[in-house]
Amino acid sequence: MQADVPLVIPEVNPDHLNLLETQTWRKQSGGYIVTNPNCSAIGLVLALKPLADRFGLESVFVSTMQAVSGAGYPGVASLDILGNVVPYIKGEEEKLEAETLKLLGKLSGNSVKPLNARVSAHCNRVPVEDGHTESVSIKLATRVTREEILAAWSEFAPLASYALPIAPSQPIEWSPADDRPQPRLDRMRGNGMAATVGRLRPCSLLDWKFTVLSHNTIRGGAGGGSIEW
Repeated sequence: MQADVPLVIPEVNPDHLNLLETQTWRKQSGGYIVTNPNCSAIGLVLALKPLADRFGLESVFVSTMQAVSGAGYPGVASLDILGNVVPYIKGEEEKLEAETLKLLGKLSGNSVKPLNARVSAHCNRVPVEDGHTESVSIKLATRVTREEILAAWSEFAPLASYALPIAPSQPIEWSPADDRPQPRLDRMRGNGMAATVGRLRPCSLLDWKFTVLSHNTIRGGAGGGSIEW
């Protein structure tokens, strides 16, 4: 979160890489630091990016159901997680809220101006091996239809023309079934690099709500950074 260190999802904010040229150590040694986000932020921000660009984004409420592999090795002890939900992951809610706003922010001189929106996160560890599922409610700056949101997702393919070897041609995939996405069925879409969205419907509290799923180790832990190189 340092001001001159870019936090990057290649499809979302590649222009933030311009911050590299402002880093003092790059001027001194030629080296630089660039980071990829928390695994829970990647799927969420992929789904939010085309909506923020087209319609404006004012508020986000997200509740995560995060796989045990996201805790690293040895992760969460099996007797602590089987048949259980742990409603606390140290530092996760704060990171998810802050990183989302930085990722969707605008490059301004030697830093990024965070998106002017509100994000509230609840983060939970659940007995799933791989794949973070997130229930999301959003308030947009303009009134839009369901069809307009679906179009924004389906038309979002900023890296398609580059034919990068691990970048998915469609980074956001729509699943129309009422009970999808599910980790076992959808986490390997786009070879584990695509975010899957489903259950788009009106929200009585904000405007719209939906579910997003992404593979936390393939896309979240390794793949997002690999695209950059």
